Amino acid sequence: MQKIVIAIDGYSGCGKSSTAKAVAQILGYTYIDSGAMYRAATLHFLNHHVVLSNPKEVNKYLESLEISFHLNPDNGKQETFLNGLNVEDEIRSMRVSDYVSEVSKIKEVRIELVAQQQRMGKNKGVVMDGRDIGTVVFPSAELKVFMSADLNIRAERRQKELLERGDLVALEKIVQNLAERDQVDTTRQESPLRKAEDALELDTSLLEFEDQVNQIVSFAKEKIGN
Repeated sequence: MQKIVIAIDGYSGCGKSSTAKAVAQILGYTYIDSGAMYRAATLHFLNHHVVLSNPKEVNKYLESLEISFHLNPDNGKQETFLNGLNVEDEIRSMRVSDYVSEVSKIKEVRIELVAQQQRMGKNKGVVMDGRDIGTVVFPSAELKVFMSADLNIRAERRQKELLERGDLVALEKIVQNLAERDQVDTTRQESPLRKAEDALELDTSLLEFEDQVNQIVSFAKEKIGN
């Protein structure tokens, strides 16, 4: 059966990552979590106290940045590794969330991670999510989806996600964090968040998780059929 590249973009907190993972599992595709890659790069810089405004420091630590994904046989989930260490839980913390948009807009970071992503997806049969997958990483992807949702609904979903990890964060702080990230992501000079002209838009505000997954799988099957 023909394999395609599926690019899922959208605002933070729309459920892009969990949706992309489920779509990949249903189709038997490889899931590449670009958001986790930028979070891992952010953690790498934080751990080494890198001054983000210093290009020499940024480039120095990009040279020692190695991100990979491995399936955990115990829970069947894909997890993120930074230089050989499992950082799946650490990269989801608010500490990383507060800086990830700043790191993501650094040109040198984006060039390096896009190159890694393109190598991972060169044989197709992949699902990738992020903010510039359909516009920069895979502009020729056969299926592009742009996800959106109401800000308050996104904040409630993120709060629930954090609570499940044992991290209690006030809803107001999460709303502020998401709003600030939206502003940074849509106005940054390097690869800003925007809907590709040929992307299908999916508002998930009123959709159950299974419904949004099934909708994208349906989109994919139509593309594969064509």
